[in-house]
Amino acid sequence: MPVTHFRVRWPDASETRCYSPSSVVRDHLSPGQRYELDEFLQRTREALGIASERVRAKYGFACSQAMDQLAEIEGIAARFGATAHAQVTVVAFD
Repeated sequence: MPVTHFRVRWPDASETRCYSPSSVVRDHLSPGQRYELDEFLQRTREALGIASERVRAKYGFACSQAMDQLAEIEGIAARFGATAHAQVTVVAFD
């Protein structure tokens, strides 16, 4: 379960380095790909949820850091909720 970091660029050109406790995020997001905001959120929720459950299966508890990361992503995304055609770009995996 290798830790994976991924960088995203928001509609205002700011960037965030994000954390996943599992490389499963690579199955849901692609570097260089732009996603509509809602699709990005759906993919990220699914990936971090699966990653957290993998931690639970291995260690007996969910990954709070993955859920904290999801909360941060959702908080940032909320700033762009009213922006028409808002897109998020997955810059790279670190």
